[in-house]
Amino acid sequence: MSEEEMQALAQAQEAARKAMMIKKIGRRMSILMGITLSFCLSLLGNLTSGHFTLSGFLISFAASTLISLIIGFLVPIKKVGDGICNALHLKPRSLPAHCAESFLSDLIYTPVITLAMVALAWKMAAAHGAQMPFLPVFLHSLLLSMIVGYVLIFILMPVYLRLLMPRNA
Repeated sequence: MSEEEMQALAQAQEAARKAMMIKKIGRRMSILMGITLSFCLSLLGNLTSGHFTLSGFLISFAASTLISLIIGFLVPIKKVGDGICNALHLKPRSLPAHCAESFLSDLIYTPVITLAMVALAWKMAAAHGAQMPFLPVFLHSLLLSMIVGYVLIFILMPVYLRLLMPRNA
């Protein structure tokens, strides 16, 4: 094997190693963000309902964590975020790019998690005889969850990324 072929092979191996590292970081980031968002939004939903119960919180947290993990593994958030930043001509790793990426993540995760939590809470309340209109409760919860979700994502995404990135990367 010639020296040029060896260099090409070494470059290909390095590129494959970097791709695997990025994929690993992405999976871990999805897990951390999913669990954090699920915990905070479940807590928020249960506290704002006026009827906080530990069992209600745990059921809500488990359901929303499962949903957020599925979303995190199915939707390539990093690729979608990079695509949005490119489409908007935003400089990577800039504040406007981070704002756009946070908003995009919030739009992907929060409505689905909120819908599931509100539907679950509504079903449990209806089973106990409560008469609640679903849509107003959902819209109020969605607005509050979108705001809290955005703030959490905006603050925690760079923190988690720093924790997950190897020191020499």
